[in-house]
Amino acid sequence: MRRDDGRVMFRSMDLAKRTTPNGAPAPADGDVPDFVVVDVETACSSVSSICQIGIVGFRNGREIFEYETLVDPLDRFSSFNIRIHGITSDHVLGAPTFGAIHGIVDSHLSGRVTVAHSFFDKGALSAACRVHGRPGIETTWLDSVRVAERAWPELPSHRLNVLTKFLGIKHRHHDALSDARAAGMVIVRASEHTGIDLAGWFAPSRVRGSPAPKAAPAGALKGERVAILGAPRDGALARRLAAAGARIVASVGATTTKLVISNDQPFGRFVTAHADHRRAAELQSAGRAVEILYEDDILSRLTLAIDCSAGSLAERDDADALSASRLASGRG
Repeated sequence: MRRDDGRVMFRSMDLAKRTTPNGAPAPADGDVPDFVVVDVETACSSVSSICQIGIVGFRNGREIFEYETLVDPLDRFSSFNIRIHGITSDHVLGAPTFGAIHGIVDSHLSGRVTVAHSFFDKGALSAACRVHGRPGIETTWLDSVRVAERAWPELPSHRLNVLTKFLGIKHRHHDALSDARAAGMVIVRASEHTGIDLAGWFAPSRVRGSPAPKAAPAGALKGERVAILGAPRDGALARRLAAAGARIVASVGATTTKLVISNDQPFGRFVTAHADHRRAAELQSAGRAVEILYEDDILSRLTLAIDCSAGSLAERDDADALSASRLASGRG
């Protein structure tokens, strides 16, 4: 059966347990996933009220199986939750309870690395096990939010819908299967981006950024404390500003005088939501002399300052030459 919007309302449990994205039989048991991803939707504020669950297995950076079903939560559906995911009590008529699918869920997750985007899903599964009198699921949990924060610390938000837009991942938010698939791709892309393998995400982060370039002793930006948004503090833009006398700082603080937004910033319209941008705007509102400007603007100013400086030197050279000429002719 399908809802009016096309979402599968209920899928045969035997078929759901062993299918690939195109509905073909899943890989042989020897093709064990490197990790699995789980996402749940709930019917109401009760965390145990799971009404949809999606599980996707990944191996070598690709999806190898999926499992999805609607679930009868044996609980009420709140209007708030319905607005989020669109699932109502009518949609789960005839669907299994969590107690009925516990064995399937456990077979996919138990003994493996299980990814969830935040640990809400971990708490929901634990609560559902208690409510339905089933044993807890023994698995090793990995939070894809924390992975994304390490991989892309410059992003203003690490919500799943923000990440999928940033990474260009096809995604239908608050559909359990789509959310699980998207969170899995976040892990894949984060590993590609950083070179950190699955085991590495469990290790404490010890990577420290390269130091910012030292400010030149003189220049058009001497005395300025500049934070850069959307580019590394040891990158080309930072070096250009430091060469003009700016001190490059890690983030916006009370003594920051300029926030420069890189031309390469990846946030798009979300840039104003970044913590540094918000902080700079707050300081401005409080009457502090913090300027928010784009890379092109500050580089244009530097070019103009250099041109003006060159013009002043040329004028001084001309004046010195004229004075020397007058002295030589006895008219000084």
